[in-house]
Amino acid sequence: MHFEIIGDIAEIEPIATGPGIRILPFLRKRYGRGRWRKLKGKALVWLADGTIRRAELHWFEAHGLGKRKMRIKRFLD
Repeated sequence: MHFEIIGDIAEIEPIATGPGIRILPFLRKRYGRGRWRKLKGKALVWLADGTIRRAELHWFEAHGLGKRKMRIKRFLD
């Protein structure tokens, strides 16, 4: 699903860190070593069909490498 985030991501909280991340070997191989964390937050997203909805987002992040593999987990409205 293609989407664009509108504004800031709110209520950010960690889900897993380090070895608690199931796809850690994949992240390190594809994007490099780092202190990887899986995070979740809420934001307004603009979907490909032109609608704007509030959604819960999940993504992986490492210092210096930024956000990777961002996806919509569920819609909140």
